[in-house]
Amino acid sequence: MDSTFHFHSHVQVISRGKGKSAVAAAAYRAGETIKNEYDGTVHDYTRKGGVVYTEILLPGHAPREYADRAVLWNAVEKIEKAENSQLARELDIALPTVFTLEQNTSLAREYVQKTFVEKGMCADLCIHDKGDGNPHMHIMLTMRPINENGTWSGKQKKEYILDRNGNKIYDPKKRQYKCRSIPSTDWNDRDNADKWRKAWEDMANAELERLGFDTRIDRRTYAEQGIELVPTVHMGVAAMQMEKRGIRTERGDQNREVAVTNKQIRQLRARINKLSGWLKHETVTAKPPTLADVLDEVMSRQGQSSLTRLRNGVEIFNFLQDNKVYSMEDLEKKVNTMRNRFDSVNDELKKAERRIGTLKEHIRHSENFKNFLKHKRKYDELYSVYTDARKAAGFGAERKSQKALNAANEYYDTHRSELAMFDSADKYLRGVLQERYDPTKMPPIAMWQKELTAKATEKDSLYREYYALKDETTKVEKIQRSVKEILHSETPKRTRTWSMGMKL
Repeated sequence: MDSTFHFHSHVQVISRGKGKSAVAAAAYRAGETIKNEYDGTVHDYTRKGGVVYTEILLPGHAPREYADRAVLWNAVEKIEKAENSQLARELDIALPTVFTLEQNTSLAREYVQKTFVEKGMCADLCIHDKGDGNPHMHIMLTMRPINENGTWSGKQKKEYILDRNGNKIYDPKKRQYKCRSIPSTDWNDRDNADKWRKAWEDMANAELERLGFDTRIDRRTYAEQGIELVPTVHMGVAAMQMEKRGIRTERGDQNREVAVTNKQIRQLRARINKLSGWLKHETVTAKPPTLADVLDEVMSRQGQSSLTRLRNGVEIFNFLQDNKVYSMEDLEKKVNTMRNRFDSVNDELKKAERRIGTLKEHIRHSENFKNFLKHKRKYDELYSVYTDARKAAGFGAERKSQKALNAANEYYDTHRSELAMFDSADKYLRGVLQERYDPTKMPPIAMWQKELTAKATEKDSLYREYYALKDETTKVEKIQRSVKEILHSETPKRTRTWSMGMKL
């Protein structure tokens, strides 16, 4: 089965603490105009292209007015009071390119309904397709459950801590019973991302099979699938658009290099496996000629000049002598050694390629962090002026607050792409560096560049081994052709006497 579809599923949280808005995100995904009643900002994305389907899907006990996108996300903004509130969760999932819009829409609705809505979440589904071979869906999900009466419930609930006898424990200092906060749902469980990916994989593959397509999607990495290929990197919409316009991108070049590597890996493995199978067949079903007969065949071939015959004969002779191959059994052992060596080189090459790709991503995001940090600091400065103005009291406070908000929004709109790239770099580096991450310091670009140089040198060394192995394979294939010609020849060849200290 040929898994040719690229599997892409990205999960993120839209947080007010990072300057994001659920209303703005919803307006952008749907290509609509929505006013954010929390801060008064009007988000107009009606000129955005590629939005081919939108729908709000609600659990049965949710208020019916939430079927209106503006009402739903403004209700979310209103119920979340904190300045760092998590407003929504979003999934970005690639859709099968072989499906029609109707088929993808039906599949997406079923997936959203069964995976999220039936668990109690409100879901905002938007399908994008610009006809560029990258159809995908955005799913925005509420993070706070809804009570049976249609009101918002809490994200957490308190649970009393009990002693051994099951009694509540009183804290005299705080003058209250000891308690702890526990999540009211399992929606934030770390395992959910993979569960949601698997659910999509299962549903999409079931639909591909039902509609008669042989192709499948697979959420696992190549390593997890046992596929001996180097994985490509996700291009992203911007890079794909540039490539379609004939503009080469770094990620595109990386994927082209990976494609060449994968092609070479497949070809050489197939050649070595073919030689191994041939040798086992020959040693079982037929009495193979001696290697002296093979050299005689090479030296007496018709249609070749004497110089070519001599060159080929010497090349094979040197190969056999250098590798201490004196019989067909020795040749079989040599091929097995070549196969083991190929596996080792292939594994190390894949590791080097993967690490090189990872380091390039580290460096790319680090450069974006460095280049766009000034925009982030300026925006945060303007936004803090707004938040301080909102807290202020007295004459003109509301006017000052609105003026500060307008300045922050104007700066954000002007530098939207720079801020988006910084946010992407910030999120990426937090995941990579974890507890070592310090947003006030530059990431360790020099260290990663040094390792990248070392890995590139290691990769070049592995390629030299690879090409040496490829050369050996070519020489064994010449021996194979000569053996087949001897076995199918009606007239036995005269055996030459070969010296040079080689026992044949």
